[in-house]
Amino acid sequence: MKKTLLLALTASAIALLACKETKKSTDIIVKKVEKKAPAAPVRMQEYNQTSEATLANSHLNCVIHRQADDSLAMVKDETGQKYYDNIISLTITRDDGSTFFSRTFTKKSFDSCLDDDYRNTGILEGLVFDKVSNGTLRFAASVSHPGTDEYIPIVLTIDRFANVSIKRDTQLDTSSEEEEDL
Repeated sequence: MKKTLLLALTASAIALLACKETKKSTDIIVKKVEKKAPAAPVRMQEYNQTSEATLANSHLNCVIHRQADDSLAMVKDETGQKYYDNIISLTITRDDGSTFFSRTFTKKSFDSCLDDDYRNTGILEGLVFDKVSNGTLRFAASVSHPGTDEYIPIVLTIDRFANVSIKRDTQLDTSSEEEEDL
C-alpha cells in the first residue's frame, strides 16, 4: 500500500509539473554582426596579351598591357572596399618594327559609353584583340564594377589609317557559325 501511495504521489507530482505553464520569452538572441573594416585597396593583376593580325596586307603585332595606376582616382564598392583603376596600353607594330599605333587608355577614354554609375564606381578592366572585321582591327574593352560580373562591353576599332572608333557594344555574343549566317 505504501508503494502504491508513493507511486501515486510521484505520478501526481510529475503530472502537475508537466502541466505547469512555462514562461515564454519574446526575446530573440542574435549574434551581433560586426562590420568588417575594408581591407587595403585592391589592385588587379598586371595583364599582357600579344596577338597577330593582318590588315590591308600588312602583318601586325598587337601588344596589350594592363596595370593598376596610383595616379587615377580609386573607386569604392558598396562595402567601402577601395579599388585602384587601371591603365591599358595598346601598341601595334609592323613586321619591320615600326609603330603603326600606340596609345594608353583609361576609363576616361571610354567616357561616352558610360553612365554616371560606371563613371563613379567602375574601373577599366580589360582590352583584348577580337578580330579583323570590315577593314578594321576590332578590340573588346570593358569597364566593370570591381569584384563583380557587372560590366559595360565596349568595341574599339582601328582602321588602316590608325583612326580609332569607340562605341558601346550592343550586339549579343554569338558563335562563329551564327556570325557566318548573318
